[in-house]
Amino acid sequence: MHRRSPRVLRRLTRRLASSAAFALLAAASGMAGVAGLAATAAPAHADGGTYQQVTGFGSNPGNLQMYEYVPAGLPSGAPLVVALHGCTQSADDYYGHSGWPQYADLWKFAVVFPQTTTSNNIQKCFQWFDPAKDARGGTEAASIVQMVSDAEQRHGSDPHRVFVTGLSAGGGMTADLLAAYPDVFAGGAVDSGLPAQCATSLVAATGCQMNDQNLTPAQWGDKVRNSYPGYAGPWPRVAIWQGTADYTVYPVNATELRDQWTNVWGISQTPSSTQSLPGGTTQSVYNDANGKPAVQVYSISGMGHGLAVDPGSGADQCGSTGAYFLDTICSTSYTARFWGLDGSTGTDPGDPGDPGDPGGGTPQCFTATNYAQVVAGRAHTTGGYTYANGSNQNMGLYNVFVTHTLKETSANYYVIADSGC
Repeated sequence: MHRRSPRVLRRLTRRLASSAAFALLAAASGMAGVAGLAATAAPAHADGGTYQQVTGFGSNPGNLQMYEYVPAGLPSGAPLVVALHGCTQSADDYYGHSGWPQYADLWKFAVVFPQTTTSNNIQKCFQWFDPAKDARGGTEAASIVQMVSDAEQRHGSDPHRVFVTGLSAGGGMTADLLAAYPDVFAGGAVDSGLPAQCATSLVAATGCQMNDQNLTPAQWGDKVRNSYPGYAGPWPRVAIWQGTADYTVYPVNATELRDQWTNVWGISQTPSSTQSLPGGTTQSVYNDANGKPAVQVYSISGMGHGLAVDPGSGADQCGSTGAYFLDTICSTSYTARFWGLDGSTGTDPGDPGDPGDPGGGTPQCFTATNYAQVVAGRAHTTGGYTYANGSNQNMGLYNVFVTHTLKETSANYYVIADSGC
């Protein structure tokens, strides 16, 4: 047998560790032979929306690229979604396969598709394992937040309804963004991804992907709280999507994500409810103190590594299949409804309490000072600030000078509706 020198073995070991961390969307063997879908110019959208690259969005310390989809007739005050691709993929891939443009057309919100390149990472991974890149003020995280600010200014997006989602490495970066910028993102969805700040080095990333880190929920929650010291809420609402047959990012990551975000919310790791959904999916819901879903876990039986899509023309069907876009269930539809992008209170399709559903309630609006909103029982105070009951949206200082319109979308659940009721 040919014996390699210790120096060569060390070099091979380093290469293997690097490849494992970069392989969040590549096969464990023959990585070079598994490329993402080719980045081609996206066609004009059937409903008249516009998909294009945006330049000059800020100082861009992370050297990222910004693409966006804007539906025709986008109103001022609409939500904004940020969608992060996985390793080897591109913004075009995520635009073309994820289903987000379909619901942007339907419910009128803009979608930002950040893109990284091989000049940042050889496999085009968002660097969720590097604090210099993924922490508050880190280069890639800061570039994404600059994209949000730019889109908000150009489109008049509602800063209280900004959401982020991502696949694999993009999912890891999503969790990091939710932890580092809870003042920017109202909710998130981590698809086949990892807990916030699981790894702080390239070598540690492999262990996060494959192994139980043996941390308590409180220890996982501390990783979020330490990402923005002094921040006391409100916290983002988080959806977690995971296939049970994922051998790139193992299913234990979904458990760790659940432990992390339920602890941050101060709620139990025992689900408030569970139900079966299409595609062999089991949904577990973890409610906040007001009975509103704060964390949702979607476990898809037999699904490997990728984003769950469900091509078709049904109301809850979306996307198209491709490399790491897997035909099971339309995760985008359920995520969007969880965030309330359909005009509901942020529950699941068919909930009779949703104003957007047949048989749902009729929302009422109340305009008053923050002081008056609290006195009337529509809001509460914490640390000198006012928060809407139910949604926990920050309304600013508790005084008689700041005025907001609150919309009651279900019993004792209020959202800020300053742009119109």
